[in-house]
Amino acid sequence: MTLIFAHRGYSAKFPENTMKAFREAENAGADGIELDVQLTKDNELVVIHDDKVDRTTNGRGFVKDYSFAELRRLDASYKHKTILKKEPIPSLKEVLAWLQTNQLQCNIEIKSSAESYMKIEEPLIELIREFALTERVIISSFNHYSIVYCYRLAPEIEIAPLYHEGLYMPWVYTRSIKAKGMHPNYRVAPNEIIKASLESGIEVRPYTVNKEQEMRRLFDIGCTAFITDDPVKALKIRKEYH
Repeated sequence: MTLIFAHRGYSAKFPENTMKAFREAENAGADGIELDVQLTKDNELVVIHDDKVDRTTNGRGFVKDYSFAELRRLDASYKHKTILKKEPIPSLKEVLAWLQTNQLQCNIEIKSSAESYMKIEEPLIELIREFALTERVIISSFNHYSIVYCYRLAPEIEIAPLYHEGLYMPWVYTRSIKAKGMHPNYRVAPNEIIKASLESGIEVRPYTVNKEQEMRRLFDIGCTAFITDDPVKALKIRKEYH
């Protein structure tokens, strides 16, 4: 069965990368969530996609220039007029503690810029182990040095390269860095690439799949999983297949 990962939570309907979006993804019946981690000024791992807080909160400036306490005062739901309660930026600890209450898988994407590279990996691994979630977490990144470093620190935690341009025989590359799966942009994951990867024992979880015809293509081919903003839509279509 093709698994459904909610991209930054149920982000089609709720503020991305918030506990609200993650809980709603669980309520909807998603198999997993995808989230992004960054580091604050005082070295707290927080769940936010962009380097800056401008797009997703009512604040301004870089995540790295905020302490965790300062970040918590921002509202990550201010653009969602239907949500009356303020949604703070979650710490990764908060999300991992919540994951202990369910069976969801979790894809953690390391957003590593030049200055945060080699700073996020060790505390991230430490937290995953502390919350005993090594079996349910996949660490991904567009920075493949970052995930290889994670693998060296913790070979028991799965890694997966993210990529958005065509790769020749990506299953060979994926295996070469000791990853068990790969996360391509769906546009560079045609059926023949997915089939060859699956036949080689490499799991394929394309992102960000929101169009019905793309979802159907991935269900038809028996893709491992895909990452979507709209888990409800994906689950509705999957019901037709099972």
